[in-house]
Amino acid sequence: MKKFLTITAIILVLLVASGYAVWHFGTNIASEKIIEKVESTLDDENLVEVKSYIENDSKVQEIVSEAATINPDTLPFQTKEEATRVLIKKVGVNRLLDIQQQAQNGSISKDEVLSEIEGKLSEDEISALKYVLYKELNK
Repeated sequence: MKKFLTITAIILVLLVASGYAVWHFGTNIASEKIIEKVESTLDDENLVEVKSYIENDSKVQEIVSEAATINPDTLPFQTKEEATRVLIKKVGVNRLLDIQQQAQNGSISKDEVLSEIEGKLSEDEISALKYVLYKELNK
C-alpha cells in the first residue's frame, strides 16, 4: 500500500510539472509567434502610418507622454516579449485575435478595447504597457 501511494505521488508530481512546463513554454511560443506576425506585417510604410496615427491621436499622445515619466525599475516587465506574454496570460490568445479581427472590421471601438484590457490588467501592468509603447516608438 505504501509503495502504491509513493508511485501515485511521483506520477502526480510529474504530471503537474509537465503540465506547468507545457503551459509556460506554450505561452512563450505563442508570444513569439504573435511578435513575429506583427513585425512581419509592419513594413516601413505601415510603420510610418502607425506612427503618424499615434502622433495625431491626442489620447495616445497623452499615454506616451505619461510613459516618459515612468521609472522602468518599478515595472513588472519592460520588453515587448514580456508584455505579449502577460497579455496572453491575462486576456488570452483567442480573445486577442478576436479583438484584432474586430478592430480590422471596425466593429469595436478604441474605448471598448481599452476598457476590456484595463479590466484584466493591474495598474502596474498598464503602466508597463505604456512604457513598452513609449520605448518602441522612440527607438
